[in-house]
Amino acid sequence: MGWISKIKWNSIHTKLLATYLLLTTLGTSLMSGYVLWSFHAYFMSMRQTEMRNWTTAINESVADALEENDRERVKLIMERYGAAETITIRVFDSEGKLIASSSPRPDQQVKNWLEIPGIRAALEQQEVQGFTKGVLTNDDRLFIAQPIVRNGQLLGVLRMSITLQQFQRQFAIVIWTVLGTLVFTLLLCTLISEWLARSLSHPIQTMKNFAIRLGSGHFGDKLQIRQSNELDQLALELNRMSERLASLDQERRAFLANVSHELRTPISNVLVTVEALRNGAASDPAVSDRFFQNVEDETKRLSRLIGDLLDLGRLEAGVTLLEKQHIQLVSLIRRALRAVETRMQNSQISAQVNVADLQIQGDSERLLQALLNLLDNAIKHSPPNSQILITGYKEGKQAVVKIRDQGQGIKDSDLSRIFEQFYTGDRSRQGRGVGLGLAITKRIIEAHGGSITVSSKLGEGATFTIYLPI
Repeated sequence: MGWISKIKWNSIHTKLLATYLLLTTLGTSLMSGYVLWSFHAYFMSMRQTEMRNWTTAINESVADALEENDRERVKLIMERYGAAETITIRVFDSEGKLIASSSPRPDQQVKNWLEIPGIRAALEQQEVQGFTKGVLTNDDRLFIAQPIVRNGQLLGVLRMSITLQQFQRQFAIVIWTVLGTLVFTLLLCTLISEWLARSLSHPIQTMKNFAIRLGSGHFGDKLQIRQSNELDQLALELNRMSERLASLDQERRAFLANVSHELRTPISNVLVTVEALRNGAASDPAVSDRFFQNVEDETKRLSRLIGDLLDLGRLEAGVTLLEKQHIQLVSLIRRALRAVETRMQNSQISAQVNVADLQIQGDSERLLQALLNLLDNAIKHSPPNSQILITGYKEGKQAVVKIRDQGQGIKDSDLSRIFEQFYTGDRSRQGRGVGLGLAITKRIIEAHGGSITVSSKLGEGATFTIYLPI
């Protein structure tokens, strides 16, 4: 019995198998019981109907003989229709005394026939039919007692009984046959249930182990489940999740590496400058001014980087509260252009604006930050004496804003990564940026329920397109 202790009673396999077996046992037992009960009830009903028909026919013959007071003829009828040990027929007079019987010798032992089931009721001209024990035996019998009436006068009582021993033996055979079939069915259902339970529990167990591996950091693993059902679809979604987790883990590692690099560079420059000032560079006013300017520039750079990281973290975590209000799109774009007007003049770059009079809803400061990041990107990569084209129009239920520069454009291999954090393509690494501007812009637009795309051809500039709900 040691195998019982090895069963995992709380496992899905055991619970499924037990459920299948219980349902099968309950269903087959109820069906078998109903079939046996129906068979028994049908047989008893048929036998009772046959007995009543036989008794009615014999009753007429006995009534004719009693009317003529021919008792010898009554005895002949009893002998003709009675059968030893199976069918017993008796005729009583109007006072309940035995006149004739198909078993005359054994019946001599009975002293009071009025105590026999059905006799009293039949003497009161009531037909009685039922189930009882034999008069002189202990076997189960069906009986019927009919009054013998002719011209309204009670001539006597006819009682017939049939033994059920043969039927009970046949019914016992049927019961054992049904039980044998039931046992065979349960064994067969056990095998089928085991197969069904295993086919369901095995992939679930596999997915559980797969989830455990994911939880322990084994990202990128593949789950193979070949079933054309919901489990196969679930396995597909788990594989996608694994790939996504692997991608996020890689992005996290790259993010930490880039943050470390970007933070280390200005800090190192400040430390080197401070060390030089400590070693005597402060004594030369020209050198000290340049060194202090360098410390100020690196500190501002470090402050911008930390601010961008905080903004990006809040946007990705969804904890940034947007102060939404109605905004005129033209006013927002003009405000952004005024903020970069000096830089554009210094770079000899102009802007051409063609924006429809549209009203959107959002956080004006956050949307301004997104536009400034795009304009900053366009200014950095636009050659002198070029234009930045800004257009805005309505498309369905969205406001569309396009910002196009006339720079060198973006390589096809870099387009899909342009909005990544610390993007390291040639375009975004030029100048003093750290590659977070476009990533922040994308998060701001998405936080407003919009989207942003980029298209470009080398030598023809790049176009950033913003979609915002009106």
